[in-house]
Formats: sequence, structure tokens, C-alpha cells
Amino acid sequence: MANIVITPPGRFAFPKITELWEAREVLYRFGARDVTLRYRQTFLGVAWVVLQPLITALIFTLVFGKVAHLSSGGLPYLVFSFVGLLAWNLFNNIVTRAQQSLVLNRDLVSKVFFPRMLVPLAVIYASLVDLAVSTAFLVVLLVIYGISPGWWVFLYPLWVLMVVTLASAVGLATSALTVRYRDVNYFVPFFLQFLLFASPIAYSVSNIHSQYRWIYDINPLVWLLQEFQWALVHQPAPPAWEIVMSIVLPIGLFVVSAMIFEQMERGFADVI
Repeated sequence: MANIVITPPGRFAFPKITELWEAREVLYRFGARDVTLRYRQTFLGVAWVVLQPLITALIFTLVFGKVAHLSSGGLPYLVFSFVGLLAWNLFNNIVTRAQQSLVLNRDLVSKVFFPRMLVPLAVIYASLVDLAVSTAFLVVLLVIYGISPGWWVFLYPLWVLMVVTLASAVGLATSALTVRYRDVNYFVPFFLQFLLFASPIAYSVSNIHSQYRWIYDINPLVWLLQEFQWALVHQPAPPAWEIVMSIVLPIGLFVVSAMIFEQMERGFADVI
């Protein structure tokens, strides 16, 4: 039997890819368990994946479309809101579940050796299952409203990957911080609630006054939301710089978050 020598990471160490790959079964098991536990003993089961964004989209349609009379970029308001919620729910679910994942699995983290990074990353599995179900329902909506995506729909997997990467970066950092500072439990829900209304999910960016547009232009989630809408429902393509930064920034943030996680991991067992 080979001996495993555990050494502390360097100052700017990145997680060892070989260790993560060798423990990939842990990633799958955590993800599959998450899916099973979420829908066990529920009457509607996976239907909640569709009902939650659908009800939210209906509320947005009533409040922002019918009452406030905001523009939806020429689309039926229900379709516009539902597309935005696809990206938002993917981001929100990964961040929320990843942030609490280490604390909820404290017994494993403190007693069993494996790459702890796999715990927050495992939430991606269930979030992608939810996205797949919601995307299938979106196809039904597009058929009902007679909307046909163009060739750029083939870029949809790329934007999904970038949302996952951005959310994973935030999830890794907040999960590591939560182990030491439980204040993060209070900050993250507030931050996500603020971000929900600060992003063009329930309204089009065309409704934003030019004086405040720069605030939206520096929000990477806004870039990805627009790219979801561009890929799926014929909304205008975002500027070239946004497309480039939508790929570069999530990857860069993920690398930085992974390094932060690697540095803080050595103390998890002592404080969790």
C-alpha cells in the first residue's frame, strides 16, 4: 500500500489536480446525495425545479410588466423573466449551497482526509440537474410563443460553463470563510438578494438610465445574463469586451478563490 504524505501548501499554492481527479468519486457521491435528499419525501419532486422559477417569473411579469410597464426587449415578459431566472438560479443555487457545504459536512471534513474543495464543488451537480429541467421547460415556452433561437444558441453551454465558474469562485471563497467566520451566513443571503434586483432579470437593460448604466457594466453577472438572453431569445449581442471578459474574469476569479481555499484548508479541522 502506498504511503500518502500530507504537506502544507505553499504561499501561493494551487490545489493539486491529480488529487482532485483521484478523488472524483467523492464529487459524484456528494452531488448524487444532494439530488436525492432534496426531493425525498416531496409530493411534487423535481417539478419544484420548474414551479419555483415559473411562479417567480409570473410575479415579475405582473409587477414589472403589468404594473410598472417596464420593457422586456420586445419579448413576452414571462419568457424574458424565465430566461433571466435560468442564469440567476444557477448562480444563486451554487453560491448558496457551496457557502454552507463545509459546515453542514463538518464531521467528514474534520475526520476524513480527502480534497475538501470537492465538497463545495459537488453542489454543481444538483444545480446542473435543475438547470436541465428548467431549460426543457423553456423549450416548451418558446414553442408556445413561437420563438426560434438562432445559431448562437450553440453558445449556450459556454455561458452555462461561465456562470458555473463564476458561482464556483464565489462559493469556494465564501465556504472557506464560513468555516472561520459565521458572519458570512448573514452576509451572503443579503448580498444575493441585493444582486437579484441589481441585475436585469425582471427588466431589460434598456430600462436603465444612461447615468447609472456604468454600474451595471461592471457587474459580471449582468454580462452573463445578457449572453443567456442573446443565445436563447434573440436579444442583442453584448459588446465584444463583455463577451471576452465574461470568459476571462470567471476563470481568473476561480483561480484566485481556489488558491485562497487551499491556504485556508489546513485550518478547517481545528475551527469547524
